[in-house]
Amino acid sequence: MSIKRKVAVLGASGYTGSDAIRLLARHPNVEISAVTANSHAGKPMNEVFPHFFVLDLPTLVEWEKVDWTRLDAVVCGLPHGTTQDVIAAVLKANPGIKILDMSADFRLRDNAAYAQWYGHEHRAPHLQQEAVYGLTEFYRETIAAARLVACPGCYPTAALLALMPLVKARLIDAGDIVIDAKSGMTGAGRGLKQNTLFSESGEGLSPYAVGTHRHAAEIEQELGVAAGAPITVNFTPHLIPMARGELCTCYVRLSGATVDDLRATLERAYRDEIFVHIAKEGVIPQTLNVRGSNYVQIGVFPDRINGRAIVIATLDNLVKGSAGQAIQNMNLMFGWPEATGLEQIALFP
Repeated sequence: MSIKRKVAVLGASGYTGSDAIRLLARHPNVEISAVTANSHAGKPMNEVFPHFFVLDLPTLVEWEKVDWTRLDAVVCGLPHGTTQDVIAAVLKANPGIKILDMSADFRLRDNAAYAQWYGHEHRAPHLQQEAVYGLTEFYRETIAAARLVACPGCYPTAALLALMPLVKARLIDAGDIVIDAKSGMTGAGRGLKQNTLFSESGEGLSPYAVGTHRHAAEIEQELGVAAGAPITVNFTPHLIPMARGELCTCYVRLSGATVDDLRATLERAYRDEIFVHIAKEGVIPQTLNVRGSNYVQIGVFPDRINGRAIVIATLDNLVKGSAGQAIQNMNLMFGWPEATGLEQIALFP
């Protein structure tokens, strides 16, 4: 029997942290050895998340009290802005530990871009330059060799998987991309906010961060790599009154290609991928097709406007959009089969 790797979950009282625990609890190669949440320190996990009553988990502690030297990996679900200091301290205590960061603190490669989008200078720039962007299907080799992986945001994961092969193949105009994105309420976090109260969100649909959402920076960074030049996208996110799930509808201008060309290119790009599936012609992706799973479904459709197409991608924002992709990357870093612990079929209905 192989020795299990000892893993800690930072920010275990949040939605992404709790989903990481849900998935890691059944991972055959992992032992959850520490869970942290400074505001809930001293509590059992099943007091913070009652659905964990069946699991024997460590008691929540403050992150400063964890012995990082005895751990092999950390899945970090802390908010952006605080994560960089914590991760710097963890790596100082144990330089060999592997970090899967689900915050935004290490996703942007450019220090100036980080300061522009997040309102302050990066406090661990040496680690920012070291971090590997964790879009698994495109950076597999560098992820496997990394010690710090910056897992993408949920919106960028869906949008980039739908668009990067098309931009790289020059089949669409990279300067004319409109992304209409919608996410379940867990995308707004677990903190108490007026706009996420049931009576203010339960029967409505609301756009937010219009023209200013920070995930646009990630999307533009990676599509710019695919295009070989800087690009700007039109990106607008919305909150939908459901717990989890995400759907991105991308409107694109064709560059001498057909809708069939787009679908064929995506099929070639992902034919060997475990978790990315291209829908057959006429099949419309929907959030319930992937709910609770690490799968992504992408469909391509002709627009009524000549020379344009519509590319739709759906995923679970807490799984492939966050904790699931982190674990997928962790599997690569330890040399395990990539799908280990992640082959759950979608929960439907």
